[in-house]
Amino acid sequence: MTVDKRDSDSEETSEWLESFDQMVASRGRARAAEILSVLNERAGAEGVTRPVPVAAGAYVTDYVNTIPVSEEPEFAGDEDVERRFRRLVRWNAAVLVHRAQRSDIGVGGHISTYAGAATLYEVGLNHFFRGPDHPSGGDQVFFQGHASPGMYARAYLEGRLSEDDLSGFRQEKSKAPHGLPSYPHPRLMPKFWQFPTVSMGIGPLNAIYQAQFNRYLLNRGIKDTSDQYVWAFLGDGEMDEPESRGLLQVAANDMLGNLVFVINCNLQRLDGPVRGNGKIVQELEAFFRGAGWNVIKVLWGREWDPLFAADRSGELVRIMNETPDGDFQTYKGESGSYVRENFFGKSAPTKLLVKDMTDAEIWSLKRGGHDYRKVYAAYHAATVHDGRPTVVLAQTVKGYGLGANFEARNATHQMKKLTIDDLKQFRTLMDIPISDADIEKAPYEVPYFHPGADAPEISYMLERRSRLGGFLPERRNSPKAITLPPESSYATVRKGSGK
Repeated sequence: MTVDKRDSDSEETSEWLESFDQMVASRGRARAAEILSVLNERAGAEGVTRPVPVAAGAYVTDYVNTIPVSEEPEFAGDEDVERRFRRLVRWNAAVLVHRAQRSDIGVGGHISTYAGAATLYEVGLNHFFRGPDHPSGGDQVFFQGHASPGMYARAYLEGRLSEDDLSGFRQEKSKAPHGLPSYPHPRLMPKFWQFPTVSMGIGPLNAIYQAQFNRYLLNRGIKDTSDQYVWAFLGDGEMDEPESRGLLQVAANDMLGNLVFVINCNLQRLDGPVRGNGKIVQELEAFFRGAGWNVIKVLWGREWDPLFAADRSGELVRIMNETPDGDFQTYKGESGSYVRENFFGKSAPTKLLVKDMTDAEIWSLKRGGHDYRKVYAAYHAATVHDGRPTVVLAQTVKGYGLGANFEARNATHQMKKLTIDDLKQFRTLMDIPISDADIEKAPYEVPYFHPGADAPEISYMLERRSRLGGFLPERRNSPKAITLPPESSYATVRKGSGK
């Protein structure tokens, strides 16, 4: 952490920081947290306060990953196989939306949300989200509505949906019984979607109440839900809806350690930045911390780790802290040379950090939400953390992998179709064995791709879901009867006050 330039005695502050760093190194982060908690209490008792508005940084840590490299667990899967499988899902998810844009249909859909969030879902589905057959009873997952094409594409590879189903996206009536609703809709797909989500706070509100109800069942001996988690996938723009933040204190007050929010911070909303001149991740961190939540930030991929380690001056972290979201979006719409000049070039020490890197290497510096290891570490920390609800703030690029015409563009949320050149570039990047001729002869009938049930990627994915207790999303309507108390138990309530 850098010393504030407004510091009245920077030399003394440096000594305090050095002492703190030594304590963390020798005694660990847990002990450091205890000391800070005690100091905070003493500061309050002495009347030492620092009321700072959220925008200025109250309850906010540096704009870096919460979990240091030294505390990241080993990734528990085969990253190469999972990357190949993720590419298959990405391709089919984009194609099913694109195919629904032919001139005689044009029903819309969302391509870019899942493209940016694919890693967040795949790490969960391959390693954390327990299905209904798991001994724990299974987790409940509230999928972000705009990412539904990714869930359909995965179910196709799992053998749960057909090509006819994918081609019925947003055509529930005309393609019945193969129509797929645009968003999670349990009434339209009663055996697939478990919960409705999308806008107006439906996802976060219901997730909090689901986690609360799970604890109710446990505490009253009705059902053992002690090892079940509730996961809710949300968007950073979605968090501006009042309902999305309206019950955060309920989760904290009830100590719902069984609840995890994963907020896909792609920094974009419908037609532009969520906070062009601000920092939505920092704002959300302050808000959730203030409400009593455990906050985990996943902002930068592993390629950044050597740069942070070499950042002896603290200039890289300072620039991270001061760069607004609008600039970060501009960087992803430009090039490696542009990032070198306009980001790292803001100070001599940071420019020196990348002097031996090529422009291509600078351009390949990923954001944390696209890095399997970083996301895995965050989810692992969320599931071993006890006592408070957790929010994972994962920074991503909207439209990631879809090419320069989509990635981080202001209009990418509204873009529903790909040009022939877009399709070719995307095909090549995803390493899908479909020829130029197949794309050119019928651009709105571009083939889906399934490598076959015996392909290593499919076998791996099915084995993972089997180990975790079955497919997700999946809805099973098989309620168990509960024996109610005898009628006499309600006598006092029914009598009322007697007046």
